[in-house]
Amino acid sequence: MARTAAHASDAAEDLAVMAGAAVLGSLTIPGRPENVREARAFVAKALGELHPSIDTAVLLTSELVTNAVMHSSSRCVGGAISVLIMETGGGLRIEVADEGSELSSPVVRGDVYASDGHGLFLVQTMSDQWGYLRDDRGTTVWFWLGVPLT
Repeated sequence: MARTAAHASDAAEDLAVMAGAAVLGSLTIPGRPENVREARAFVAKALGELHPSIDTAVLLTSELVTNAVMHSSSRCVGGAISVLIMETGGGLRIEVADEGSELSSPVVRGDVYASDGHGLFLVQTMSDQWGYLRDDRGTTVWFWLGVPLT
C-alpha cells in the first residue's frame, strides 16, 4: 500500500470529523488504468442513486483518478490512489490522493482543440470549488459541489 494515499486519506478523514462533515466512504486502489472504473462505481454507490450531484461527482472523480494514473508516481508498481468522499451541510467534497510527480503539477488546459488535457478544465468548470495540495508525500486534488437549491 502506498504511504501517500493512506496518509492523505487519514488526515482528511480526521479533518472532516473535526469540521462536522460526514465521511461517506474511502477507497484505495492500485494506480492502474483498469481501476478507474472501480473508482467511478465506488462514488456512484457511496452517493446512491438519488443524490443530486451523482453524475457530476462520478465524472469529475473519473477525471481526477485518470490524471493520477497518467501523471503521477502512483502508476508505478505498488503505487496507489486514494478516493475520499465527504458530505457537509453545504455540499459534497471528493479528494483524490496520489503519490505525486517530480515532472508535473495539476494544470488546467483551456485549449478546446487539444486532443487531451481537458480533465482539470472539466473539474474547474463543473465544480463549485476545486484545488490541490502537494507535499513530499504526494498530491491531493479535490473538488466541492454545493447542494443544488430546489
